[in-house]
Amino acid sequence: MAPDGQLDAIDRKMLQILARDGRIAVTDLAEKVGLSKSPAQVRLKRLREAGYIRGFRAVLDARKLGLDHVAFAEVRLTDTSEAALAAFNAGVMQVPEIEECHMIAGAFDYLLKVRTRDIRAYRRVLGETISSLPHVAGTSTHVSMEAVKDSGL
Repeated sequence: MAPDGQLDAIDRKMLQILARDGRIAVTDLAEKVGLSKSPAQVRLKRLREAGYIRGFRAVLDARKLGLDHVAFAEVRLTDTSEAALAAFNAGVMQVPEIEECHMIAGAFDYLLKVRTRDIRAYRRVLGETISSLPHVAGTSTHVSMEAVKDSGL
């Protein structure tokens, strides 16, 4: 990282490599970016401390886990005050089936990516959980037939 806190070309290359393979050994990462192990470790530590790297996780095979049904739910709220948004956001964080939640500027307020085992499970989550989150006025569902690109970044 440059002295002014900006990312340089080596930092960016390290981040690209780590986004594809978070388990790469530091020695291999260092070699790929043209550094020795110690400077690579220092850069990696700085990138974590600066918040460029939020963590490392395993990418699971949803199909093998029986969770290959993906639906996107558009959510409209009755109230979009900061308090209402905060209450909805807090509620979303408690629903394990909601994989992603995005606040949207447009005809609806939020777009949720919901992963379940099948349409019946999705219907249950939608009817019993999502619809009862704070300030939900209505929803509209779009079912994913196939993930063409799912890079996670």
